Amino acid sequence: MPVLLAAADLHVSLYLLPLAAVISLVYSASRYELPDKIVIRALKLFGQIIGFMAVVFAVLWFFSMGI
Repeated sequence: MPVLLAAADLHVSLYLLPLAAVISLVYSASRYELPDKIVIRALKLFGQIIGFMAVVFAVLWFFSMGI
């Protein structure tokens, strides 16, 4: 039970990093067969996902400053 209470205090955005990593690994593994290529493409896709989320966050933060 204490573990669940500690998990409830975490911010929701902390779940985005492992989720993006899993999505990029599964997507890359479904497209390629060589392990080296899977890891390289997964890292590139992970960077793209995190970069896109950072841009969206920055735009939303900018527009919410005037509220």
